[in-house]
Amino acid sequence: MTANNESNAAVTRVEGHEMIMERFFMAPRELVFSMYTERDHIVNWWGPIGWKTTVYQMDVRPGGVWHYCMRSDDGQEAWGKSVYEEIVEPERLVYTDAFSDENGNDAEGMPVMKITTDFEEEGNGTKIISRTLFSTQEELQKVVEMGAIEGMGETFDRLEAYLNEF
Repeated sequence: MTANNESNAAVTRVEGHEMIMERFFMAPRELVFSMYTERDHIVNWWGPIGWKTTVYQMDVRPGGVWHYCMRSDDGQEAWGKSVYEEIVEPERLVYTDAFSDENGNDAEGMPVMKITTDFEEEGNGTKIISRTLFSTQEELQKVVEMGAIEGMGETFDRLEAYLNEF
């Protein structure tokens, strides 16, 4: 499965039980990396169009937690919690990611994903390669059916728009 709707849209493919998304941004790698690791940046672009993110905890270090809530314009909430495993500034972030409740408890029946995001210098910009590993093909399919590919595509669109402010 591959999706690429525009010239700079995210390119997505599935290999086994891993979803891989790639997107190029015309911005320096250090700046793009900081968009993922600084609270003041991530609240301005994380989440699909029509959703706002509030960060309740963001401790970017191995073992540190990022706990957040995305709220849609119509009042829906989606809580998430990530635990950082590896940080190589400005090249790579590795963390587990899970749907959670407001207290940071993993949501029952939802997958815990391992995400590796690489930030590669490419010409005058940065290519992000995000690999999301699921325990099973069924878990991956569940998240795809929930709209994860479209949601991340919109999230990348918001990141690009925010980067254009710099």
